[in-house]
Amino acid sequence: MSFSENAIARTLDDRREGRRSLLIVDDDEGPRAALSVLFRERYEVLTACDGAAAIRLARESRIDAAIVDIRMPGLSGIETLAELKKLDPQMEVVILTAYETLETARRALRLGACDYLSKPFELEPMRACIAAAMERRRAADGIVDGSRELELLRRSIRDFRMSEQLARTKGEIFASVIHDINGPMTVISGFVDIVNDNLRRAQRLEGAGLESLKAHLAKITRQVDACINISRRYLGFFREANESEATVRVNQVLKDLAELLRVHPAAKSNRLSLQALEADCGVAVNGTDLIQCLLNLAINALQSSERPHAVEIVARRHERPVDFELMAQAPRVRVINPVGSANQPPLVSISVMDDGDGICDGVAARLFEGYVTTKPEGEGTGLGLAIVGRIVRDCGGSIVLETAPGAGASFTLYLPALP
Repeated sequence: MSFSENAIARTLDDRREGRRSLLIVDDDEGPRAALSVLFRERYEVLTACDGAAAIRLARESRIDAAIVDIRMPGLSGIETLAELKKLDPQMEVVILTAYETLETARRALRLGACDYLSKPFELEPMRACIAAAMERRRAADGIVDGSRELELLRRSIRDFRMSEQLARTKGEIFASVIHDINGPMTVISGFVDIVNDNLRRAQRLEGAGLESLKAHLAKITRQVDACINISRRYLGFFREANESEATVRVNQVLKDLAELLRVHPAAKSNRLSLQALEADCGVAVNGTDLIQCLLNLAINALQSSERPHAVEIVARRHERPVDFELMAQAPRVRVINPVGSANQPPLVSISVMDDGDGICDGVAARLFEGYVTTKPEGEGTGLGLAIVGRIVRDCGGSIVLETAPGAGASFTLYLPALP
């Protein structure tokens, strides 16, 4: 079966699916009537005696294909062709003329005519021409429908991925809450052990013993408040709470950090030193956020080696922007969020340094991605540094990491300071 015969057979299926429409445009009633009779068994035939009437019909009804005489009063066939294609670029238009010239044929084809036939027309070539036009229209509709279905599929996939990402994000947030609260809870546990030990040994609570107990209970209360603040912070994340105006004094945070680390189990066998700012100042970050960052980094540093080692925490004030680009060129140095950093003086840097075992290049490159840890299996979640990275990015800061296997590690936070 030839293409034309196959196309004609396909058009017969349209009668069962809902007939396609054919518009016949000719100012001569004879050809108009003859074409109408020829095609009315196969298609829904509409007729127009001029271009203006044809355009009105095309606006009111879907037209799959059209036969347009090239010479008509008013709008010419070429002008009518152009207007019809504007209304529906997929419409198949056959130009019919008794005055064929090469230039008009070229112009008709440039405007999107699918074929060009001469008067008087022969029946079989005309049937084959229109059947082929209807087949092309069917294929075009299939492409449009396929594109529409593809777009719906893409949207469904995008929505699924968004839902999947939201679920993953929520899971990470819940894991982060547990991870962050674990620090204060460890400290609380240490103070509770001290209190219980004092209570077991004391016959009576008075004087220095009572004051010591009160001090320990006050520290426990502060840690409970820290847990509450952590929970509120993550609830605020869900509510898109804006904490951009939060500030805290650096030396107060370092003082609180020293209190927390003093009773942490990891600090017992290592040397820990803290150096505060010579002149205290504030930084534009939530206090609970900052202490959680430093607590994560300090505990990691204290646990960076099984052998006894030193951990040093140093705060400095900077009155000039930091050249992160130059830093990043140094070997074994990585800069996190150099572009997103505000990097406008004054700045405060807080470095957490250790002389432990260091971090290999492969792990160091991925430390802030989440679920990456240097600790033995079962002893670390890999979330601590991901949390630190997110907090520092959110406040417009940066992190500089310098490490190498066997050479310890240095994490430096650069934070916007208050003038």
